[in-house]
Amino acid sequence: MAAENPVESLQEEATCPVCLEYFTEPVTLECGHNFCRVCITQCWEGSDTAASCPQCRETVQQRNLRPNRQLANVVEIAKRLSLQAAKGTGGDGVCERHQETLKLFCEEDQTPICVVCDRSRAHRAHTVVPIEEAAQDISVCQEKIQAHLRTLREEREKLLGFKEAVEKRSQEHLKQTETKRQKIVSEFQRLRQFLEEQERLLLAQLDKLEEEIVKIQNENVSKLSEQISHLSERISEMEGKCQKPASEFLQDVRSTLSRCEKGKFQQAVEISPELEVRLSGLSQKSIAVMETLRKFKGLRTSPTHSCN
Repeated sequence: MAAENPVESLQEEATCPVCLEYFTEPVTLECGHNFCRVCITQCWEGSDTAASCPQCRETVQQRNLRPNRQLANVVEIAKRLSLQAAKGTGGDGVCERHQETLKLFCEEDQTPICVVCDRSRAHRAHTVVPIEEAAQDISVCQEKIQAHLRTLREEREKLLGFKEAVEKRSQEHLKQTETKRQKIVSEFQRLRQFLEEQERLLLAQLDKLEEEIVKIQNENVSKLSEQISHLSERISEMEGKCQKPASEFLQDVRSTLSRCEKGKFQQAVEISPELEVRLSGLSQKSIAVMETLRKFKGLRTSPTHSCN
């Protein structure tokens, strides 16, 4: 039965009976019925050259499909008229696909649809109500959404406050770490200066002691070498005296014995007690420095240590 509205009647005439949407590349069968080329081709899949029309069930030849250009033009006119009718009624909701006013609401898809969409396969099994009826629930939905918005805004404010507090604490911690960093750098600089100064002092004192020890050593070696030379001469004299005949041996024998008895040799000069004290003092200072380094090493390798 044709719709009373001429525009709706034209829309029905421009609708394919298979897909229930506007004709796409319409073709006419021998029986006079029209279909989308794709729709009728899909209906005849697996058939021979002859097939039945989906509407009248008459047998027709598949090769006799004729493009219906006039119907294609009518479809375009119907689309434009539907769009103009929708704009003329002040409706701003128009189906992009069918250019029809969005008068219905699909509850399954939660979206407005037009009457052509309602007849299509996509929404045929869905619950569809007039959009005016669906609009009655808008206020209820809006109240629920506003309640959710208030809750979300409160949560956002809490998170913003928490974020600000976290950033503030992080900045305080970073400031503390920077202060500790500077303190550590300063302390290590002082430690390096102290160690370098102690190194210079200890090495200088060791160099001086070394010079004095070498001086004493050289003096002792010189004196001992001189005494060894004198001893070697007297030994040679005594050995020569003992090898002479008795008559010659007795000559000046008392003088020879006298020289042997009078010969006294000086002992080597030992390191003075003052040098021993100085050397011991340097050893103690070196031990003190090494003990400091040992404590520092133990402090550095300690698993739990807080720098104040």
